[in-house]
Amino acid sequence: MSKLNKLAELGQSVWLDFISRKLLTSGELIKLRESGLRGMTSNPTIFDKAISKSTDYDEDIRKLVSKGLSVEDIYEKLALKDIGIAADEMRQVYEETKGLDGYISIEVNPLLANNTVETIKQAKHLFTALSRPNIMIKIPGTDEGLPAITEVLGAGINVNVTLIFSTESYRKVVEAFIAGLEKYDATGGDIRKHASVASFFVSRVDSAVDKELEAKGNKDLMGKIAVANSKIAFEISEEIFRSERWKKLAAKGARKQRLLWASTSTKNPNYYDLLYVDTLIGPDTVNTMPPDTIKAFIDHGKLKSTLNEGIDEAKTQLKKLKELGIDINKITDKLLVDGVKSFSDSFESLLGSLQEKVKKIKQEVSV
Repeated sequence: MSKLNKLAELGQSVWLDFISRKLLTSGELIKLRESGLRGMTSNPTIFDKAISKSTDYDEDIRKLVSKGLSVEDIYEKLALKDIGIAADEMRQVYEETKGLDGYISIEVNPLLANNTVETIKQAKHLFTALSRPNIMIKIPGTDEGLPAITEVLGAGINVNVTLIFSTESYRKVVEAFIAGLEKYDATGGDIRKHASVASFFVSRVDSAVDKELEAKGNKDLMGKIAVANSKIAFEISEEIFRSERWKKLAAKGARKQRLLWASTSTKNPNYYDLLYVDTLIGPDTVNTMPPDTIKAFIDHGKLKSTLNEGIDEAKTQLKKLKELGIDINKITDKLLVDGVKSFSDSFESLLGSLQEKVKKIKQEVSV
């Protein structure tokens, strides 16, 4: 049995945090699936690198330009094609796990992160356009995103809530998830077929907190707060999914919204390369990793449930952080704002690169 499958036996699925046309057409995704990969996520930054930094999409772009499509429509066609191919390749996992895994995530336009109505509209559009059961629509966990999450889940659409950095935000996200399931159930929907994950970002927390710790001359807590923050989120998850409110839905066959650890590659070269993997293994969770992190885990990752370990230590570390005058809520609020901006910048960069390619193709045609 592969290492990724052994990890799944501990309750944690590995999803790939990457997508590209080459990955889909070279047979590499099939190899990963056969080695135990259980899903994939994408975001505007990933698509920006995939489309603008290669020629793999140029033939498709030429065909779409000839149809007179706008740059935004060309991007959507390219993204939907990739997501569709990936979903078809992972459909086997979806069937084998009875709908637990095998999902491919695509994000709504990040420029809509603060627009509830348009987020709902595009989420429904993307899900309908892809027309596959193993698709998840990514919606950011902003204040404006929360009602969209409830509405979209209430319409029978699988949702991956992204850009969650704080335990406070996580509570709100789970509330939105449960409300969405209740809404779908009230309309006669089959909540047994519903799936959702809450993407809780990890490494970026250390990147931000470490700067504050360094300024205060404290090295003891460096590289520890991101894991502590995540462990508390997991504790909250276990608490909520023991509630009477949840038990009513579970009795009808509803699945928990799993915590998905995002941003799990180690950014600081001084830290262990699997710091945000080995420490966050536990039941009902997903870890979405870039290719190199998956390779590293297969090579030397530890197969041991660790999420329920060190909870008291995590609380102590967060308490010490507060005593130092470092406000983690202020930091995570900024990380959310920065995360939305980063994805928005990537999206605009992608459209700019596509515009240049379209311009070049039109010039070639006119010659």
